[in-house]
Amino acid sequence: MSLVLSRGLGRVCKKFLRLAPIRVDPRKSAAIVLSVFLAACAAPRHDISMEGPTSARPPELPANAVPTGGIFQAAAYRPLFEDRKPRYVGDILTVQINEKLNASQTANSSTERKTDFEVALPGVGGVLGRNIKPFNATANSSNTFDGKGGTTSSNLFSGTITVTVIDVLANGNLRIVGEKQIGIRANSEVLKFSGVINPAQIQPGNLISSTQVADARLDYRGGGYIEEAQVKGWLSRFFDSFSPF
Repeated sequence: MSLVLSRGLGRVCKKFLRLAPIRVDPRKSAAIVLSVFLAACAAPRHDISMEGPTSARPPELPANAVPTGGIFQAAAYRPLFEDRKPRYVGDILTVQINEKLNASQTANSSTERKTDFEVALPGVGGVLGRNIKPFNATANSSNTFDGKGGTTSSNLFSGTITVTVIDVLANGNLRIVGEKQIGIRANSEVLKFSGVINPAQIQPGNLISSTQVADARLDYRGGGYIEEAQVKGWLSRFFDSFSPF
């Protein structure tokens, strides 16, 4: 299909080049037009940066670890008298997403300026044998400006996602990351979440609110027919790429 499109663009370029005084290779011009066309047809996508894996394996136990029946077990993943709060790489917890952002701004400015100027000269008679008639001049100037502006933004996101601890920082904070994928027929939804949490803020049941996550990254994307219906067509994007309006 790309070869046929390139040949078609080459024929169009040849017709235009017959009228042009400069000789240009039709193949090169067709390649340039094709590259511009494909660049304009590409749908823009703004993804949130989430590099690295979305899960982690817990540390491996020593190969020679053998249960001894004592209180201290070298083969155990956790000590005997330790709670079950996530604090190691590979542990999981649930993040309750409760993001609600409201922002509004209003600006009003008004200026007004008026200027009146008047000049009056009385009549004078008998000067050099001539009579000077009275002269009156009036000038008015007015400048008024009234500007108003306002913006309002409201975002609401709620849900849950279970994430994995992928790193333990020097101060005990945990770096978490998780991904959830849902597919329904030809449509798909992908939710990614990452950030840094304080283990002391983990609630019973290994729950934590997203408002208590530092450096939070939340990315929610969809794909399929529903997503394609919300994207502008490729021909419209092509003309919008160079339209000055």
